[in-house]
Amino acid sequence: MDLELRHLKIVRAVAQAGSVTKAATHLGLAQPALTAQLKRIERVLGGALFERDHNGARPTPLGELVLSRAMVLLPAARELQEEALRFANANSDVPSYRLGATNGPILGGLMDRLATAWPNTPVSTHTSWSAKELTTMVMLGRIDFAFIGACGMSPPPVEGPVVWSTVGIDPVFVLLNEDHPLVDRKEVELAELADEQWTVTPGDSCFGDCFATACARAGFTPRTIYETDVATCMHLAKVGRAAALCQGTFQPAEGLRLVPIAGAPLRWRQLFGWHPEASGAAVAASILEHAKAAHSDAVGRSRRYAEWLVDNPGLGTAP
Repeated sequence: MDLELRHLKIVRAVAQAGSVTKAATHLGLAQPALTAQLKRIERVLGGALFERDHNGARPTPLGELVLSRAMVLLPAARELQEEALRFANANSDVPSYRLGATNGPILGGLMDRLATAWPNTPVSTHTSWSAKELTTMVMLGRIDFAFIGACGMSPPPVEGPVVWSTVGIDPVFVLLNEDHPLVDRKEVELAELADEQWTVTPGDSCFGDCFATACARAGFTPRTIYETDVATCMHLAKVGRAAALCQGTFQPAEGLRLVPIAGAPLRWRQLFGWHPEASGAAVAASILEHAKAAHSDAVGRSRRYAEWLVDNPGLGTAP
């Protein structure tokens, strides 16, 4: 058996977990299967890599040597794969750009602006609820640019070389049935919604934790939270079954009203990301300006948001 990268990943996993059992769980393998693989790897390398007892697994001197090489080889192999993918995906005679986005106010207006500014440049899109997925796609060269949301001032979802710029920071408003007794208020205190059930679209950010924290500061624990698609969120709000949390730029359908939450305890940061070594990096600054203009247009289309900004400067489209 020849030594492969996957074998180094197994050695690394055992060392990081501190036991074969925990490493097997992390790798999605049965513990006996991982033990058998580890023994085969040790035979190839000429000796025991770990001392194993009831306290776990500790690297032997040979194990330390192998780990030191693995920590160099595994990142290098990953970087080679990412660079090769970026090169292969960017190798085209006709300039074209691939945009990825989570649910937000930017993509539609941006596509319209790019089609006007660059009529001969093809633009394709990919949507996902997962900001982590889109970030990874940028790193691998599968898309050129990503538009994602981040809760408050939390960092981007994945560590790596992606460059991020802020397009805008939006308050989170609440979407209520038009017959709700609070819909005519200029804004509502979060505590006034303590008896509501809630609905929100899915995502992999810390928004759920931030919402729970904001509710705790307002003196209550939120009741049922339905995590579902946009259409279902709107339906639940329209029939009065839940209050929907949404970005201030959201355009409510008939029968629904958008209401600001006093003090903007929840905020959503619109981010634009790209890989600095990818071919699309040369136009990133231009696309960022188009994205800011598209965001500003979205803010202007929301009467409640535009009015709220007059009394709450500092949010909205980034300068």
